[in-house]
Amino acid sequence: MKRFLLAYVLAALIAGPAGTPEYSIQAIRYATSPDVPVSELVIGAHKDEKIDIAMVIWLIRGGGHTILFDSGFHRDTFIKDFPMKDYLRPDEAARLAGVKPEEVTDLVISHAHWDHLGGIDLFPKANVWIQKDEYRYYTMDAWQPGGDHGGIDPEDAKQLVQLNTEGRIRLVDGDNVEIFPGICAYTGARHTYASQYLRVEGNPTFVLASDNCYLYRNLSSHMASATFTDADHAANIAAQSRMIELAGSPDRVVPGHDTLQFQKFPTDGRVATIKPAIDH
Repeated sequence: MKRFLLAYVLAALIAGPAGTPEYSIQAIRYATSPDVPVSELVIGAHKDEKIDIAMVIWLIRGGGHTILFDSGFHRDTFIKDFPMKDYLRPDEAARLAGVKPEEVTDLVISHAHWDHLGGIDLFPKANVWIQKDEYRYYTMDAWQPGGDHGGIDPEDAKQLVQLNTEGRIRLVDGDNVEIFPGICAYTGARHTYASQYLRVEGNPTFVLASDNCYLYRNLSSHMASATFTDADHAANIAAQSRMIELAGSPDRVVPGHDTLQFQKFPTDGRVATIKPAIDH
């Protein structure tokens, strides 16, 4: 009887509250963008300061799900403006973490910019989760007179509509929405029209910010990332404070393009293990 109770307690600890899976999280660098002005990442930074930034997708596994947060890109629409080095197509980069493209069950898209949405057609069996307002805006209003589609690849918008006709789009309706057990989507950062970030509950809990927070420096300096409009900078700073609260520590907020995530966490080549799998 004691042995049974011990096994039950251990299983509960691994599963988390109310049966929540204990997810693993890995960052996968599929390219590097060199010499990016920091002033384009951190409002108020010196205009002459430049850094290399990581182009990243995040792999979340647990509870029968193989989830990618963001999908990278593979079309060259913006490459002339944002040259890359060490590029590896995102579906091939995922293989470095032991995942075949057809094994990805879900793609969660933080926002519709080309380098985050552009790989949705590389994972043939995945459902695609995106904020309802983000989907609506970038498949409709953004292309109307007065709309703003800067950084959006029209081919990506077409892919969104195509996947919707195939029944593979999952619309996330608003803030603090649990899309998988223990994984919640949050809005309010206003990097694009309705960008979202993720809180992955566990021991410990992490927040994956994507471009809602570009660098650890944004967090430490309390400075906004580039956002949809200048008027949204205050909302972005507030969102970053909320990310820290949701994660429980600034060290557990993972920014979207910071190469430091591949130094802070154990890294093998292009893959950093933010949170390892728990052996059952």
